[in-house]
Amino acid sequence: MTDSSAPDAPRLAETFAEVEDALLSRWPETRLEPSLDRIRAFTELLGDPQRSYPVIHLTGTNGKTSTSRMVDALLSALELRTGRFTSPHVERMNERISIDGEPLDDEAFVRAFNDVAAYTHLVDEDQPHPLSFFETVVGMAYAAFADAPVEVAVVEVGMGGSWDATNVADGAVAVVTPIAVDHARYLGESVAAIAQEKAGIIKPGAQVVLAQQPQEAAVVLLERAAEVGATVAREGLEFGVVSRVPGVGGQMISLQGLRGRYDDVFLPLHGAHQAQNAAVALATVEAFLSGGDAGEPLDEDLVRAAFAEVTSPGRLEVVRRSPSIVLEAAHNPAGAEATVAALEDSFTFSPLVGVVSVMADKDAEGLLAAFEPALAHLVVTQNSTPRAMPAEQLAEVARGIYGDDRVSVEPRLADAIDAAAALAEAGEAVGSPLGSGAVLVTGSVVTVGEARTLLGGAK
Repeated sequence: MTDSSAPDAPRLAETFAEVEDALLSRWPETRLEPSLDRIRAFTELLGDPQRSYPVIHLTGTNGKTSTSRMVDALLSALELRTGRFTSPHVERMNERISIDGEPLDDEAFVRAFNDVAAYTHLVDEDQPHPLSFFETVVGMAYAAFADAPVEVAVVEVGMGGSWDATNVADGAVAVVTPIAVDHARYLGESVAAIAQEKAGIIKPGAQVVLAQQPQEAAVVLLERAAEVGATVAREGLEFGVVSRVPGVGGQMISLQGLRGRYDDVFLPLHGAHQAQNAAVALATVEAFLSGGDAGEPLDEDLVRAAFAEVTSPGRLEVVRRSPSIVLEAAHNPAGAEATVAALEDSFTFSPLVGVVSVMADKDAEGLLAAFEPALAHLVVTQNSTPRAMPAEQLAEVARGIYGDDRVSVEPRLADAIDAAAALAEAGEAVGSPLGSGAVLVTGSVVTVGEARTLLGGAK
């Protein structure tokens, strides 16, 4: 018996807005039913497009999207045609599916939906539950990559690994960025439990690239690799960051890859965590090209040129000056800690005023506590999604950490940004006469995306 909430039979869409409406009528990304049955049925009807090109599959808690973008940039510099699937999007849904480093334009996104729409209804009729939003977009991406056709797909999981819809693909290279506790309701309360779920993307015979991990996560990942006969490269052992010097607009880094050392690489992103992401991305591409065998180092000029062009919207992205407004999509304590460290070594903002909205299912207390040393004042707000924690509820949590005098409440995001900018401009009002005040908008990808739209962030 099928779920009565299955969407009506699809018709061909004519506009991007119609595609958005059709996709958003499906199960949201946060409604999970751990099974690959629906996505397998879907991709089988599509001819298993994910098997027509090699896949680099990424999981982890933080850094997946930035690392995916770096991998894509390196592969493109090697003149390989790439597909890239990332989630969630920052501003617009079509950001999730990129070909040759660029998101599908509106027309191509509509075509990608129409190419699979009829098959979604067949799956809906045949399965106990309808295809979700995420499963449908995964199918669209895999089919669009096959149609292009791409020579390699860089695929970021949505959540977890084993039961993630992207996991109908077998990654030639499986990448695990740093693991911490996040999505505990869905993935488990401990780092080890979360690592167990994420280890599911490691397939027999794959190359595995591991960012530096907590010990309990590393044990789980290495056990999985040994179990399936995968070859492992570990940050800090087989590859890593040799040195980094923060600078204007980014940092200068030296990286030890799997094939050689690469010096004087400018990375236009801030923070030690982004340098580590770059090391992981470099090792990933080397592993992909070698297939497990030692090879010659990549051309250093090619590596420098690729990294120099990397962008990562909403990741310590400065979108306005006077005062500076910085967007950062950190949404868990580990991400917030990395952000605070990056702010300390790359910027001299004083005072720094935070604008924060988080999702109700997140560790708001842990995130706010991690940000506390860096923020002179906090303006609590609420993004537009139903999942957002109510502003006043978040403010109560914040007051317990920052004190009443360092917390303001502005339920509308636009008002919160204006209030924070006024505080930053009047530096002495929150204890600093230096005149270099700035605003940090953070707490979730949705919050950052809405702020980016309001502020006209550069694409």
